[in-house]
Amino acid sequence: MMYTTLNNRVRMPMLGYGVFQIDDQKVCQQAVLDAIEVGYRHIDTAATYMNEEAVGAAIRESGIPREELFVTTKLWVQDHGDEATLRAFDRSMKKLGLDYLDLYLIHKPYGDYYGAWRAMERLYKEGRVRAIGLTSFTSERVQDLFLHNEVKPHLHQIETNVWWQQQEAELFLKKEGIQQEAWAPFAEGKNVVFTNPVLTAIAEKHGKSVGQVMLRWLLQRGISVIPKSVRKERMQENLDVFNFELTADDMAQIATLDTGKSTIINPDDIETARWKSSLVYDKL
Repeated sequence: MMYTTLNNRVRMPMLGYGVFQIDDQKVCQQAVLDAIEVGYRHIDTAATYMNEEAVGAAIRESGIPREELFVTTKLWVQDHGDEATLRAFDRSMKKLGLDYLDLYLIHKPYGDYYGAWRAMERLYKEGRVRAIGLTSFTSERVQDLFLHNEVKPHLHQIETNVWWQQQEAELFLKKEGIQQEAWAPFAEGKNVVFTNPVLTAIAEKHGKSVGQVMLRWLLQRGISVIPKSVRKERMQENLDVFNFELTADDMAQIATLDTGKSTIINPDDIETARWKSSLVYDKL
């Protein structure tokens, strides 16, 4: 496994396991168990995924000591604000069945995220959370937040893949010492990415799959990743990316695939903002 050290000296596995869209609790619990069994030690969930209980159950069933796992969950828009964030955190911890959290993220940049950040700073200072960060903010909003608060984000999770390579955001985050983490590292399969001729040629050269090439490409840029699969053999494949290295020419060829925008969702669209801001998950 490859590790990174966050700007507060917390050590984190660079390759984690994501559980987005694994809605069935039994399927999710078994998937997390399988992921832990094959070697994952970083598990990423969120309140709005509605599977925190399944993740917690799998962690307990795995028998792996708590200190060997790095667990992330996220705060949804409906719970932004000082007191609302503290209540949401307690709900997530109850569902996960954990005494502390490794990483707590603001899921989307809408509503009173300033109040949410102040609450997260409090949780961090109290030692209930080892690190705090953001998801899907623009660089402008990231810098605005840390310039007017006490704690600089330790990690920023943004969509990063071959179609949207986020090179400007990468430069900004590295300059500020904030770890970049990629969600949708496979671009959710958009634009038939798994059969792209540039990627397939590179994969064949290294005797690897296209998925492994995409993960390795991100890791070599210093970007952590959280791929998802419910298939154990694919989990193992995604983890098997530390025994080869892409060349400078490989990296240059992949750089030509950048479209400069998301192939999944338009974050600048007002209807997207309205939808995300109004989306309510079941708190029970």
